[in-house]
Amino acid sequence: MADAVSVSKGQKEKASLLSKIMKQRETGVFLVLVLLCVVMGFASPYFWKPQNIFNILRNMSTIGIISIGMTMIIITAGIDLSVGSMVGATGMVTARLMYMGMNPLLAVVLGFAFGFFLGAVNGLMITRVKIPPFIATLGMMSVARGLTYFFATGIKGAVASNIPLANSAVGFMGGGYIGPIPFPVIEMVVLVLVFQWFLSNTVTGRQIYAVGSNAEAARLSGVNSDRIQIFVYTLTGGFCAMSGIISAGLLSTAATNAGTGTEMDVIAAVVIGGASLSGGEGSIRGAVVGAAIMAVIKNAFVLLHLPAFVQTITLGVVVVLAVASDGLRKKGQPGK
Repeated sequence: MADAVSVSKGQKEKASLLSKIMKQRETGVFLVLVLLCVVMGFASPYFWKPQNIFNILRNMSTIGIISIGMTMIIITAGIDLSVGSMVGATGMVTARLMYMGMNPLLAVVLGFAFGFFLGAVNGLMITRVKIPPFIATLGMMSVARGLTYFFATGIKGAVASNIPLANSAVGFMGGGYIGPIPFPVIEMVVLVLVFQWFLSNTVTGRQIYAVGSNAEAARLSGVNSDRIQIFVYTLTGGFCAMSGIISAGLLSTAATNAGTGTEMDVIAAVVIGGASLSGGEGSIRGAVVGAAIMAVIKNAFVLLHLPAFVQTITLGVVVVLAVASDGLRKKGQPGK
């Protein structure tokens, strides 16, 4: 009799766990990814080839890394439109310093420092000057892109040119492999695991959610909202620097157009993954699944030989639908 009760209790716990998993938005997004992969498997015989799968993972790695920071920013009810330009600027700074003869390790450290600096400027404009995140980061988008051209051409502003990244150790960050696995994929996975844990299990992680849910209530509870916002924007600048160096390492050159349009992909990935633009909701694992969906869609255009304009239009539609679904989901919740 006791055994029967124990079995019944165990079955109920499993059913409850399964029900909880299925109710999570990330589960639905993951099922969409699986369905998309199945459809592509039928549409193209090359989709499931190991080389193509690793190409998809490598191509999504930079978006996935930046989406870690963007998730935290959106959870605080913010936005960062400058991430693409910061990718270009930080990669160009790193390459320029190496091109001038600086020690590669020091150049990488300064590239990261420059990314943190740009992110911190965003955070300070938002918290100290009280500029809305959309406007502050829109301005930074233009400034960082201008700095990219400046570091590429110099003070004379001659014809923009790319800067070679000839160091093999730095290039390994973007173009290296551990066995058959591209190294950027390993970097992304490690960062996702670390910061998903950080967001879920630390005091600062809980404060990030609190600021996005109700900034005034968080302030009254003793949370320094300004400090939290500066932290997430600064951290995102560092993720942009890492993605900029990865991109430069993959191409063995820092391109002046690196990161162009990246902000759309990142925001779409984060919102598709379950983050709410009104703040207080989201997860890094969901954002990475969203980044995978974006990468699979882009890969589908290549395999199916679709025109470039179709890709551009489709990605724009995906962004709009992702934001619209967030609005409809919030509208359907009680009290919204």
